[in-house]
Amino acid sequence: MNQYETVFILNPVLSEEQTREAVDKYTGYLQSNGAELINVEKWGLRKLAYPIDKKKSGFYNLLEFKAPAPVIATLEVEMKRDERILRFLTVTLDKHGVEYAAKRRAKVKNA
Repeated sequence: MNQYETVFILNPVLSEEQTREAVDKYTGYLQSNGAELINVEKWGLRKLAYPIDKKKSGFYNLLEFKAPAPVIATLEVEMKRDERILRFLTVTLDKHGVEYAAKRRAKVKNA
């Protein structure tokens, strides 16, 4: 299984409960498809570099997980269909990326 990171931006008009539901939906989806969640971070409301669908901000979230490769394709299809998600990006972490992610998690935990 490879290690992946998915960052997705949720619509800024969503309530706290709706953003939590969206994050829970995708963490549950990953777990039900055999993925091992490593880290879930909610970065909060941030300004976008450029407007997306006439929105200037969005709720950023990070999912770090290990999963079989076929899960990624179905996850991305689900994210494309979800109207709450403005953008998403999934990347495969190489050994350097895994080390960097572990250091970042430790730094965030200590802060």
